[in-house]
This record gives sequence, C-alpha cells and structure tokens, in this order.
Amino acid sequence: MYWSIGRSFFRYDPAVADSLGKLKARTDSLRADSLKSDTGKAFPDSVQKRLKARSDSLAKLPAYEGQRVDVTIRAARDVPHGTVLLRGARIVTMKGDEVIENGDVVVTDNRIVSVGPRGPAPAGAQVIDVSGKTIIPGLIDVHAHPWPIGAWGIHESQVWQYLANLAYGITTTRDPQTATTDVLTYADQVETGALLGPRIYHTGPGVFWDENFQSLDEARNTLRRYSEFYGVHTIKEYMTGNRKQRQWVIMAARELNLMPTTEGGLDFKMNLTEALDGYPGHEHAYPIMPLYKDAVQLIAQSGINYTPTLLVSYGGPFSENYFYERFDIHDNAKIRRFIPHEEIDQRAQRRAWFRDDQYVFPRIASSAAAILRAGGFVGLGCHGQLDGLGCHWEMWAMAAGGMTPMEVLRVATWDGAHAIGFEQDLGSLEPGKLADLIVLDANPLEDIHNTNTVRYVMKNGRLYEGDTLNEVWPRQRTLPRMWWWGTEPITKAAGNPN
Repeated sequence: MYWSIGRSFFRYDPAVADSLGKLKARTDSLRADSLKSDTGKAFPDSVQKRLKARSDSLAKLPAYEGQRVDVTIRAARDVPHGTVLLRGARIVTMKGDEVIENGDVVVTDNRIVSVGPRGPAPAGAQVIDVSGKTIIPGLIDVHAHPWPIGAWGIHESQVWQYLANLAYGITTTRDPQTATTDVLTYADQVETGALLGPRIYHTGPGVFWDENFQSLDEARNTLRRYSEFYGVHTIKEYMTGNRKQRQWVIMAARELNLMPTTEGGLDFKMNLTEALDGYPGHEHAYPIMPLYKDAVQLIAQSGINYTPTLLVSYGGPFSENYFYERFDIHDNAKIRRFIPHEEIDQRAQRRAWFRDDQYVFPRIASSAAAILRAGGFVGLGCHGQLDGLGCHWEMWAMAAGGMTPMEVLRVATWDGAHAIGFEQDLGSLEPGKLADLIVLDANPLEDIHNTNTVRYVMKNGRLYEGDTLNEVWPRQRTLPRMWWWGTEPITKAAGNPN
C-alpha cells in the first residue's frame, strides 16, 4: 500500500506486517506461559517480577510502520536586487503615531534600509519622486480565503484572487482554514516568483469537531500532520468539541510550536473560555453587542487577536451588502482587469437590499474599537468576499464604529503582523523589515476612504503600478495577458441591431 501526507511518502508491506503480527502474537503467548511453573503453579513473586519485566520489554517493541520518505525540493526565493529611493512622500510608519512629512524610504533588494526626512540619495540608487503622496505599510489580511476557482488538485498558473489582492495593496494574507492542502504549493510558487501575489500564509485545513479527541495524545497525533508533514506554523481550531478537548488542542499546539486561531461560531461562552485558556486568535465577530467593560478587559488583557470580519457580520445583514449598494463594481475598470466577468456578475448584478438601520457592523466595530483602546489587538479580516477592494470596505466598516484613521491603519498593518507572528518583518516601515508598502495618491489620515487611491504597491522590494500590476522597479515588466481577458459578453454597438 502506498500513500502520502504533506511532504512524506509511505510504503506499507502487508506481508512484513503480517509476519511481525504473528511474531507479536507468539511473544504474547510465551509471555503468558512464562509466568507459570512446570507444575502449573505460579512462581514466587520475585521470579514473576523478573519474568514479567523481560516479557514486557518484548511486548513494548515498536509495531511495524511503513517505510517513509520525506520529499524535499529546493528552489530559490524571488529576491530583487538593487537600491531604490521613494522620495518626498508623507510616511505613516506605524511606529506608534509617527508621521514623517516630506520623507524618504530607501530599499535595497527586498529590505528597507532607511526611513526618515528627505535627504541625499544613496550612491547608485534609482530615485522615484512620490512628492505629495502618502506611504503606508502593505495591508495584512489575516482572515483571507483567496481560493482559486478551478478544481482542487489542479493548480492554476494565473490566480486572479492573488492579483486582485496585490493590486489593492494587500501584500500579506493568512488563510485560516484552507479546505484542502493545495494552498501549500501555491504559497511556495509565490515565494519563488512563479506566481504573482501577496505573501500566502495559512493554517492548512481546519482541525474540526469531528476529530472527537479522547485524550491529549490523540490531539498530539492529529496536530503532527500540521507541524511534521504540512510544515505550517499555525492551525485553525474549528469548534473542536468541549472545553477539555479544546484545551488538549492548545496544549498539543504549544508542544509542537503551532499557533492556533479559532472559529467564533456564535458561541460567546466558548469564545470567552478560549481567551481564558490562552488561544492567540479569534476569527469572526463576538455575537453579543455591545461588549461591556468586563468582556472588553478580558479580551484585551488575554492578548488574543480579535478579527471581527465585518463584511460577514453576525446578528444582521452582512456589511458587504452595504458597500455593494453604494459602489458599482461592475463597471469599475480596475475590478474588470483583475476579476473575471462572471465572478463580478455573481457579486454585483442581483443582491438583497436592506435599510441602513438593519446593519449591525457599526456596533460590532464599536466593540472592536473598545478592545483596541483597552490595549488589545484587532485584525483585518476580509473573508474573501471581494478580493482586493473588499479589504478597503472592511477598513471603512471599522471606521464606522468610531476608530480613527490611524487606528484603522494599525489594525490593517501592525496588528495583523502581530496576529500571524511576523511583526519582526512586517507591519511597519522600519529599517531591516521586508519592503512591503503602498504609495497612495491621497492621505488616509484625512479620510479613511483614501486607502483606495493606490498609485504603487511594493511587495518584497518589487514595485508595481496599482492599476495594472505592471512592474516598474527593478524590472520594467508588463503583466502578462490573463486568461479571462477578452472573455466578457459582447455588447451591441450603437445602431447595430445584431
């Protein structure tokens, strides 16, 4: 028998297993016989103890396991080379509330070298004038589901979800429940430059309630597939049984160096016990609104990262409907470039309509703001409802609950990096960090809706035009033709009856 899991391939030989099974059965029989004398009477206790110890050592020999081969494929990461200076912009560094007016950002290869007031250009650097614009860190969507639309197991060579996210400034995503393991290899392709897209972090498939753990050892055994075979660093504990079972999951996760996030599931009691038990992440809104001071303080002081995913709110219409009612994505040129027409039609042509007073997302966002101001962490989670632009809607929905523009930007950048354990590399504009940033035409600190004025996106040191994803530095490279271009319905020209 042959099978694989993650990076490992197994071969199980039934003939060998059968022979070892017979040997074990014979050993067990001898073990029983050895505890009796020839007369049928039991040996003295001292003799029995010696014989039992010897037979137990035989019984503890490991059972037959299939042959295992770990497959390793090495490929170079995509790292650009050269130095570029982005000169003269307003820089929102996300180091606290720091804002540098008329500043410079210097990038060498894929790392930030310096951030500060405008100064002389480093020798050999290409200078790109971005005077009057605003630079912020790349956005981090910690609850993304950018699932390719093709059949599972067949990898696409052009993934529109990745392109749409990157074009709108999302330079990092974390998918907390991928349904399949396809994303493991998609993420590798992005790292090597074979696919263009944001950084793809993920949990792999969720750890669901049907695991029905009956012990800590069972939880350890299941979580090994993530730490040992999938090679992920975080998992999704998806409403895994009762509190004891969820405690086994987090205990096993800690032993295996996995960082678990959770599924809200409209269960506030479960949500609070997960915070008390040390889970580092919570996905989807708490189902009670408003949250009072006791809950706010508990959530903030626990250190859990709360990602309310306002586009898919509990307790009322999804807030994505609010934005679809107010924004025509169907005739938006940028949307049409990065999302296939049939996908746009499914989202934009026919939707339910709701009165404004039926929407609950401002109240959920208000509680998120309270948690943030109490010292807690809040994440940006766009849920894959509309890849790219949807993350800006999510930020604007956060602002509807009273967050200031600076607080919203913190949620979308630094808190997101903290949520996935990468604050040492992402989330702010500081020397030594990875060069992920957005150049905006308008200032989001004056109006949070200005987040959607993307002029350039830099991801891992490569600079792209926001409207086209044509690379402008260090290469001048046009985005290749996408498979969905030219597949839109034919429209009748004026005066043409055909």
